[in-house]
Amino acid sequence: MYKIHAYYTLKKNIDDRTLHAEISIIPIGTGATSISKEVALAFGAIRRTSGIRGTRLTAMGTQIESDNITAIFNAIDAAHQAVKSAGVKRIVSNIKISERLDASRTLEAEVKSVTDKLTG
Repeated sequence: MYKIHAYYTLKKNIDDRTLHAEISIIPIGTGATSISKEVALAFGAIRRTSGIRGTRLTAMGTQIESDNITAIFNAIDAAHQAVKSAGVKRIVSNIKISERLDASRTLEAEVKSVTDKLTG
């Protein structure tokens, strides 16, 4: 379990809060150019993490949705543990976290907001 700044302890019961995260895991030293096995293990671990409301697998990473930053960090840790269990000796991860405090929106709603504005 991760220790989180007191701000999150105080604010964790806010209903109108959405956190989106994107993690891209790069296993190093697998001996192959394909990393789909490791990505599948990481994605499965993220999906099974308590407190994760939604996931979306993309070609470049996994998007995660939650109302709890601890769940986001636990999902990232679970992904790392899953990849390590496959025998990978080194993992490089890129992580982005977006926290919205004024409204609670799904990943799909965020994308739809942009696509609705596209013309032509």
